[in-house]
Amino acid sequence: MKFDMDRTNEPGVTPVAAVERRRAADAGFSITAALAWGLMFPIAAGVIERIDAFNLTALRYLGASPLLLLLLWKVEGRQALRYEGRFLRLFWLGTLGFAGFNLLAYVALTYTEPQNAALIVALAPLVTVGLRWLRDGIRPAPGVLAFILLALLGVAMVLGQGDPLSIAAHANVGDLLVLGGVVGWVLYTLGAAGHAELSPLRYTALTAPAGTISIVAITAVSDAAGWTTLPSLGDVGAEWLPILYVIVFGALVAVLSWNEGVRRLGPSTGSLFMNLVPVTSFAVAIGQGYDPAAGELAGAVLTILAIIGANRVAARAAAAATVEAAAAGPRVRSAPTT
Repeated sequence: MKFDMDRTNEPGVTPVAAVERRRAADAGFSITAALAWGLMFPIAAGVIERIDAFNLTALRYLGASPLLLLLLWKVEGRQALRYEGRFLRLFWLGTLGFAGFNLLAYVALTYTEPQNAALIVALAPLVTVGLRWLRDGIRPAPGVLAFILLALLGVAMVLGQGDPLSIAAHANVGDLLVLGGVVGWVLYTLGAAGHAELSPLRYTALTAPAGTISIVAITAVSDAAGWTTLPSLGDVGAEWLPILYVIVFGALVAVLSWNEGVRRLGPSTGSLFMNLVPVTSFAVAIGQGYDPAAGELAGAVLTILAIIGANRVAARAAAAATVEAAAAGPRVRSAPTT
């Protein structure tokens, strides 16, 4: 993420305030992704009664991948559609992110409760911090780790109806499958850093078709084995509106926004917004008549405050690095993202 020091030296605006303002705007991408995914789960729940999760995922990315490629062609030109020697690497990352996360999570629901799975998905920020620390030697900004733990506690309070310990009492093999999916998604997210020359749009558009190949192949095997059932045209037609949502917003808009947000905020801070997904679904449930306990509401507020706090801490760290870099020389410097 780059900053022009003229923009951080506006009259009466400190560098920290300027960076916080910029990061607040950048956070809009991550918030958009979290809201789109949070709304998707209640919408998809009704569809799964008619179309199983494997085939729904295949439809989701079979619909989204051509749209992403078309958007990439229009925005960056035909040349951008070429993998240029990156296909195997991007195929692997797309398989980890799109096929690994989605399909493992759905299989896990056979063994574990939805609230357990949602809580483990909320471990994504901790997994991100841990992998960056172990693999790359990058420590999170001071305070960010504390806010990640607070956000996780908040999500546990929401999912445990005010009692965060009640979820852990039912851990099982399904939870390990979800965790495997989360690790796959985090590796996909971190993989973008290894292709910094690709815009978030190009990274998303090139990895999605690769991941779709794996999703369709696995789903075809599952259908042939009788584990799942290929939906009829009548089934797809009956659920066309929810399917359109999961394609356009649940895949196209959400994944593009996620990758753009991570590019701007950094993996550790950007991944923290994953905790808004179960909170959004919780808000939808309230809108549909669910009467939440006080502990659940407190957990939702704690999660939101923790995300705001982590973003402010990361902004202060970025501002300090920007000021130090500006004092060292050129007008434009790259501030570290966390």
